[in-house]
Amino acid sequence: MTGARGTLEIGSTLPTSTSDPARPILGDVPAAARFAEEAGLDSVWASDHLLATAPILDSTATLAAAAAVTERIGIGYAVLLPALRPVAWAAKQIATLQHLSGDRLRVGVGTGNPAHGDIAWRAAGFSFADRGRRTDEALEVLPDLIAGRTATLPDGTVAALAPSATVPPILIAGNGTRALRRAARYGDGWISLGNDDIALTTAIERLAELAAEYGRPAPGLTVLLPQEPAVGALAERLAALADRSAERVIVYPPDGNWRAAYEFIAAAKAAAGR
Repeated sequence: MTGARGTLEIGSTLPTSTSDPARPILGDVPAAARFAEEAGLDSVWASDHLLATAPILDSTATLAAAAAVTERIGIGYAVLLPALRPVAWAAKQIATLQHLSGDRLRVGVGTGNPAHGDIAWRAAGFSFADRGRRTDEALEVLPDLIAGRTATLPDGTVAALAPSATVPPILIAGNGTRALRRAARYGDGWISLGNDDIALTTAIERLAELAAEYGRPAPGLTVLLPQEPAVGALAERLAALADRSAERVIVYPPDGNWRAAYEFIAAAKAAAGR
């Protein structure tokens, strides 16, 4: 999607996890992906973690399953934690998903929510405190690794992966100062996490300033937002974001009823004229 005025990609999350450990959401991913495509959504997204506060499916396997049963709909990480795995493996997974999906992948990137604690990082053999630095190091080489170009890994190893793949849009998530700078330096886009209109305007202006420092264009806007209580309210929000030249919106359902949620989001998409 181009992000031009009025053009907006609207998607939702797959039933792979929840932030509430008392209400784990582990649904039928292939059925959900098929239904989202049939309903007219533009993308489906999987969250990523090793050990979160509630059960969670592996993000790459989830997106591969979604790609296998669909033809048009985009698939995306919302968001991948590259610091939890060797960067070459992350690049291999991304390149493979591009091949399996026919270049339908979007890659959201984050450093991990501190609310989940540090156990996943210890289990993976990595430092929780170093996750920001490791994320930046990964972003330095991910595009080259995915594209099959020779890259120097953080430990000095020189490698080129094959087969190469189209580098998908890389979208950096987070509202903090470091996240905004990371988005300006490495991202094709920025994922806003729950900003109100004033905070969103301030962040967009700051992103443009930071991107100019790096001699890069300002990253496009993706917004992660909760499902509104009424179709009309969500349609108004979608239309307002389209007018702000947002590229993507990811609407997350209020519960595990993905079928009802996707129908609701599709109805709002239609009402917003998208």
